[in-house]
Amino acid sequence: MTPPVRPGTPQDLDAAVDTLVAAFDDYPWTRHVIPEHDYTRRLRELQRLYLHHALNHGFVAVSERAEGVIALLPPDAPEPGEAVRDRIIALHGDRVGRLADTGRHGDPGDWGLETLAVHPHHQGGGLGGALIGFGLREAARRGAGGVRLETSEERNVGLYRRHGFRVVDRSHRSGGPPVWTMRAVPAADGGRDRQGRAAEAGSESRG
Repeated sequence: MTPPVRPGTPQDLDAAVDTLVAAFDDYPWTRHVIPEHDYTRRLRELQRLYLHHALNHGFVAVSERAEGVIALLPPDAPEPGEAVRDRIIALHGDRVGRLADTGRHGDPGDWGLETLAVHPHHQGGGLGGALIGFGLREAARRGAGGVRLETSEERNVGLYRRHGFRVVDRSHRSGGPPVWTMRAVPAADGGRDRQGRAAEAGSESRG
């Protein structure tokens, strides 16, 4: 049975942030750009700032008790306000210079899949795939021409490929871990269109 996924609300913020902190505890990119000192506190506040921004300017979806969360932003989403930007810089401390350009320019209609997380205690049950499918369908419903993401965890690449994403770039930035940029073309009826299905089938046949 596919785990149920629903739109997120401000009331889900605390539980969703808990999930993000647990899931990103050892994530290569956050470990690279957030100082070791007070890492968990810094990570928690950053995730709260980013998720709050997505709730206001894009959309967030969660599982029943927010054991899983996904957030997407449209291409015309505003940048965080000056006070929020200043706080983000402060939280990154002496590693702020490692925040390279994300490179998510792509097509003008592309949405950004900003974050996806499943609490470690709930991984392996299909929740990540359910969240991706929900996110792609909602992005299509809102007129997204494509959805882009970046991941610095190689095992995530296979997960996203199974849901129609294809790798469009792989790079190293600021001496950090490798970063895979991926893109899918969503379709409202099934999560991705024929192009996405073909990319998925091609990636699997090479495996």
